[in-house]
Amino acid sequence: MFHSFFPQPKLFFSSLVAWTLFAIGVWYTVGADFGAVIGLPPLPEGTDPPVGLGYFVTSDNIWFYLYFLTCTLLFGAFWQVKAKDNPWTPWSIWGSAFIIFSTYFSVQVSLAINNWRRPFGDTLQNALQGTNGVTTQDFFDLMLIFCQIAFISVFVYVVTRFFVSHYVFRWRTAMNNYYMSLWNRVRHIEGASQRVQEDTMRFANIAEGLGVSLIDAVMTLIAFLPVLFALSSHVSTLPVFGAVPHALFWAAILWSAFGTGLLATVGIKLPGLEFRNQRVEAAYRKELVYGEDDGSKAQPPTVRELFDNVRRNYFRLYFHYLYFNIARSFYLQADNLFVYFILVPTIVSGKITYGILQQILTAFGQVSGSFQYLVNSWSTIIELQSIHKRLKAFEAAIDGVELPSIDQQFMDVGGKEELAG
Repeated sequence: MFHSFFPQPKLFFSSLVAWTLFAIGVWYTVGADFGAVIGLPPLPEGTDPPVGLGYFVTSDNIWFYLYFLTCTLLFGAFWQVKAKDNPWTPWSIWGSAFIIFSTYFSVQVSLAINNWRRPFGDTLQNALQGTNGVTTQDFFDLMLIFCQIAFISVFVYVVTRFFVSHYVFRWRTAMNNYYMSLWNRVRHIEGASQRVQEDTMRFANIAEGLGVSLIDAVMTLIAFLPVLFALSSHVSTLPVFGAVPHALFWAAILWSAFGTGLLATVGIKLPGLEFRNQRVEAAYRKELVYGEDDGSKAQPPTVRELFDNVRRNYFRLYFHYLYFNIARSFYLQADNLFVYFILVPTIVSGKITYGILQQILTAFGQVSGSFQYLVNSWSTIIELQSIHKRLKAFEAAIDGVELPSIDQQFMDVGGKEELAG
C-alpha cells in the first residue's frame, strides 16, 4: 500500500514528522522573528492584519512562504537522493509537498475571509442602527474585497483538486503495478481481482482524502487557535462556570474532545463489521461468477446460504449504525447551538459588536471542527480500515507470512462459516 509509492515508508513518514516538528519549533522560537533580519518583519503587536488581498503579501506571510519552501527543498532533496531508484518520488515527495502547501494556503484564505467579517459585520450593524453615516459605497467596497478573496479561493480549490486527482491515480498505479508484479503470490487470496482493481483505487482515494483533511485540520488549528485565543478577551464569563480565563479557547478544546471520545467509543465495532461485509459480498459474488461457466456452481442451496451470510452481516451492521448515528446526530445538533450557549452572558451584556460575533463564530467553528476531525471523518475512517484489512492479506502473502486472523475466515469458496459478532 505504501511501499509501492513512498520511499521506505516507515522511515520516510517518521522523518517527515520529526522534520516538521523541528521546523515548527524553529519557527516559533527564532524563525518568525528572523524575517526582520532580511527585511520581512512580522506585523507590530496589536496591529490588525490587512483586509483583502493585501493579507496574502504582508511581510510576515512572504517570509513564511520562503521558510516553508526552504524546509521543503531541504527535506525533499535529501529523499530525492536517498530514493533515486524509486520511480514515484516526484509524485510521492514533491506532489505531497504541493498538496500540503495548497492546503495551508486554503487555510490562509479562510483567515482572510474571517478578517473581512469584522468590518462587514460592523458596517451592517451601523447601517441597521442608522449610525456613523454608512453609505452604499461602503458595502460595495467590502463586497468587492470579498469577491477578490473568493476568486483566490476558487482558483486554489480547482487547481488543488485537479492535481490531487492525478496524485491519487499515480498512487493507485503504483499499487497496481506492485501487486501485479507479484500476482502469482496473491492470486489465491479470496477476491484477489477485486482487491487489485477496486480496493487499491478506494484506498488511494480515501487515504489521500483523510490525509488532506488531517493536514487541513492541523493547519487550521495552527492558524485559528491564536485568533480564538485573542478573541477570548471579549468573552470572560461562561454559563454555569462563571469567569474563566480564555474561555473560548478551552471550551472549543473540551467540547471537541468530548465528541471525539463519544464517537470513538460507540463506533468501535463498525470497522470489523465493514470488513466482514466485504468478505461475504465477495464470497457471494465469486460463487455467482463461477456459476456463469460451471453448471455445478451457484446451486440454489449454496447461493441461499451465501446470501443469508450477506443478510446477517448487513442486519448486524444496521443495528450498530443505529446507535452510532443516534450519538453522532445528537452531538452534531448540539454542536450547532453550543457556541451560542457559551456566548449568552457576553451577548446579553453587550460586550461585543456584530462583527466581533461573526469572527468568534467563524474562529470557534474552525477550531472545534478541526478538533472534531475524528467525529467528522469517522465513517470514512471505518471504510478505510476495512479496505486496509483486505489489502493486508496481500502484504502477508507477498511476505510469505501467515494471513491475518480475520482473513483466515471464509477460506472455502462458499464462505459458509458463521460470522463472528
